[in-house]
Amino acid sequence: MTFAELEHYSEELKQGLAKTQKERDEYKKLCDRLLEENARLKRGLFGRKAERLAPSEQQLSLAVLGLALGGSADAAPTPAEQTPDATQVIAAHERRTPRRNAFPQDLPRVEIELVPAEVQREGLDAFDVIGEERRETIERRPSSAVVVVTVRPKFVRKTDKGREGASIVVAEPAELPILKGSAGPGMLADTIVRRWQDHLPLHRLESIYGREGLSLSRSTLCGWHDQLAELCEPVIDAMWRDAFAQPYLCVDATGVLVLQKEKCRRGYFWVLIAPGKHALFRFSASHDRKTTDALLGGYKGYLVADAHAVYDHLFAAGDLIEVGCWSHGRRYFFFALASDPERAKKALALIGALFHIERSIADEPRKRREAIRQSKSRPIVEQFFHWCELERDLVLDQSPISKAIGYVLNQRQALCRFLDDGRLPLTNNISERNLRREAIGRKNWMFVGSEDGARANAIFTSLLASCQMHALEPWAYLRDLLCLLPRWPKTRVLDLAPAYFQHTAQQRETRQLLAANPFRNVILGAGEHAIVSTS
Repeated sequence: MTFAELEHYSEELKQGLAKTQKERDEYKKLCDRLLEENARLKRGLFGRKAERLAPSEQQLSLAVLGLALGGSADAAPTPAEQTPDATQVIAAHERRTPRRNAFPQDLPRVEIELVPAEVQREGLDAFDVIGEERRETIERRPSSAVVVVTVRPKFVRKTDKGREGASIVVAEPAELPILKGSAGPGMLADTIVRRWQDHLPLHRLESIYGREGLSLSRSTLCGWHDQLAELCEPVIDAMWRDAFAQPYLCVDATGVLVLQKEKCRRGYFWVLIAPGKHALFRFSASHDRKTTDALLGGYKGYLVADAHAVYDHLFAAGDLIEVGCWSHGRRYFFFALASDPERAKKALALIGALFHIERSIADEPRKRREAIRQSKSRPIVEQFFHWCELERDLVLDQSPISKAIGYVLNQRQALCRFLDDGRLPLTNNISERNLRREAIGRKNWMFVGSEDGARANAIFTSLLASCQMHALEPWAYLRDLLCLLPRWPKTRVLDLAPAYFQHTAQQRETRQLLAANPFRNVILGAGEHAIVSTS
């Protein structure tokens, strides 16, 4: 063997040794990660839920942001510089802490007067009132059902009295949300809010109403909700049509069990968000392309979603434009923290800088957001993907950091779309936040009883989630909605959606319809005996 061949062979050995050592280090990281997760499981702990850097490391994000914008690492404020003085701390505390006993002004108030014993003995004539001390205390009255007795007197004209065939005049029956039903709009709204806003399963509702002295079976509650779902469905359909007119939508899904004999089957709740307009839910028996076709068929615009394969054929057709979610990308790097902390922290710092910018421009108009994203966010995005390309061939295949880098590189085009349109969000978090309604409910009621039950769930959850989006009190909204729907024109049902209800409620026609509802008058305390005109 010649000297040149020996030298070449020696070089190959060195390269092989370096590769082996690199793989050994990667496997050691994976082993350390498994040991750490095993220790957490033994303790019954799973660590922090927030997918962010620890508070002690968040300064790295600001330093990275400064570097990306052409500054220096020293330009970012240090923790000492960020520490407020005592005056700032006190002022911030006063802004966060309401004044003691400052209860909301719209709560009912009852005044009680405490008179000293000597004044009671000697009488008020012996004293002059020079002032008073007032203090508010919060109390609670037990909730209760109210039986509304509707009396319809029968009248006959005096001129016709005693004559054969005299006409009898009687008012029309009071209109109820459920035809010939036994529950008024306030009671029905209460059952909906408790079941799908407070996530109380039927057996708990039955027990709660029983403690209040009202015997309501689960079958009765289910029957009410099935009929009300049919009544409210036109409003939901109008909300879907209005959502499809928006420039972009956010979508996500979660699984749920559906009751059937012997073994529950799996179904899915989908959420579709038109930000600033509607939060819509729908149930499906499967999670496949056919379902997404039915859910999104006919929509043209931007779709913010995770990188699931069920959406790919929609993007391929060209009607929908994919927008990626940076929270999903961040999650992969968060999972890689235990096995490769150096790379994961670098990626999380860059992504954290993007989130920092987005928080600072959340209230800016569209054009201003676009300009800031171009000047500040784009350099960070370019730096992030350049770093990912450099690291892609240096990490071990199938390791958490490799999966994280692979995910963001595969989604690069979709993740960059937010840069060019100020309307588009950085994440799909709004869908995940709304989908928590079903996740929390699922822990309470465990499964849905049937597809009809899932349909009712989706209808009322859509209304309740949209109420939260527009800061509407859910019980009051549903109460008025159920008062209005039976007489409301079918061509204008979108006016009753939470997005437009505040404006609709101010209209003269709406106020007249609500004022004419005898059950609503009783709910609002018009008195134990009221005369209501039915004209």
